[in-house]
Amino acid sequence: MPAHSLLGTRIRERRISLGLKQAELARLIGISASYLNLIEHNRRRIAGKLVTNIADQLKTDVASLSEGAEDAVIAALNEVMEMASPDATAPERAEDLTGRFPGWSSLIAAQQARIKDLERTVETLTDRMTHDPFLSTSLHEVISAVTSIRSTSSILRDDEGLDGEWLGRFHSNLYEDAVRLADSSQGLVRYLDTAQDTDATGFSPQDELEARLAEAEYYLPSLEKGGTSGFDVSEMSASAQDLAQRYFKRYAQDAARICEADILRAIDQDDIDPAVLAVQFDVDIATMLRRLSVFVGRGQPNQAAGLVICDTSGTFTFRKPAAGFPVPRFGAACPLWPLFSALSQPMVPLRTALQMAGRGSPHFTCFAVAHPLQPFGFSAARAYEATMLILPSTQGAASDLRVGTSCRICPETDCPARREQSILAEGKRLV
Repeated sequence: MPAHSLLGTRIRERRISLGLKQAELARLIGISASYLNLIEHNRRRIAGKLVTNIADQLKTDVASLSEGAEDAVIAALNEVMEMASPDATAPERAEDLTGRFPGWSSLIAAQQARIKDLERTVETLTDRMTHDPFLSTSLHEVISAVTSIRSTSSILRDDEGLDGEWLGRFHSNLYEDAVRLADSSQGLVRYLDTAQDTDATGFSPQDELEARLAEAEYYLPSLEKGGTSGFDVSEMSASAQDLAQRYFKRYAQDAARICEADILRAIDQDDIDPAVLAVQFDVDIATMLRRLSVFVGRGQPNQAAGLVICDTSGTFTFRKPAAGFPVPRFGAACPLWPLFSALSQPMVPLRTALQMAGRGSPHFTCFAVAHPLQPFGFSAARAYEATMLILPSTQGAASDLRVGTSCRICPETDCPARREQSILAEGKRLV
């Protein structure tokens, strides 16, 4: 509903805050009390001189009465209501609630945003706890040291007849195991302490590169202009530098084939069709998906496109998440993603409308395609690379395919692709 529909509610709240009676305000502005009552309950639209007169009598300006709360607050309230009871009718409109209680409405909206942030953090940490090899190794070392200390302590307690030489050896072993346990524990704590930013912490060379690309919003102006480098990689690990150089090479090749000005003109339309654009620019669809991911929604965090690339095994080789569409760090993603369907249909472009399961349930349009990688000779094994562009959608429908991030944190119960039970209360039943 437009903001002007809240004008009457804001007039009423302002009048009450000033201690004015409805009849008194009606007299001051030259209308009947019954007509003012209709205005205050948003049953009559007003504009022009009448609004100006009311603003003057209420000692405020027309903009304050007309603009009110931002649409984002109203959208957040509607989202809260939909999640609480999707089929229920709201006891009162979110617009009215925002107009009458702007403070409480903003608080509810802020809490909703906080809940979504915490859920994303839980998803990331769960993914990390499940698949992070360093964390698994560290925990194994801690358990190993504790087991060794327990075994040595048990011998020292139960065998009182040990001679001095063996007693010294066991004491030495006990001390060394205790030092190992302390070092392993401290290393584990330091490692976990570095994960305050669960979205940007680097755990691998790929994470190092993607964290730097995220800082640059995945846009490298020097390469767009035909330069030779993206950014300084001297502080990155050798493996990350190698990945960066390969990324820079592909980015430069894509930019040379489709320049920035041309791609910006191409995306200035309501319905983007990468397959049509690929023909228009005489490039393969995967190249077009990569270029679109750089520019669609750039500078608008909630509208920016996402991009995921995987190899034939399904392992992610590149991740640019879209808002509301998190991508696991260590694989084990939802098998229903079009990214994986593309691997079984090489060279066939797929377009799929998706809805993410869980709180908020945002909608997306995904484009995916799998291309064969250049083989090293006729007898070489054939490998494929799948690419998926993720575009936020405002035209979602109930029929959109519902997908999750991974089975472990997906609330969808009736899913034929579920591999394991979800840790979420709603997803405990396996299909």
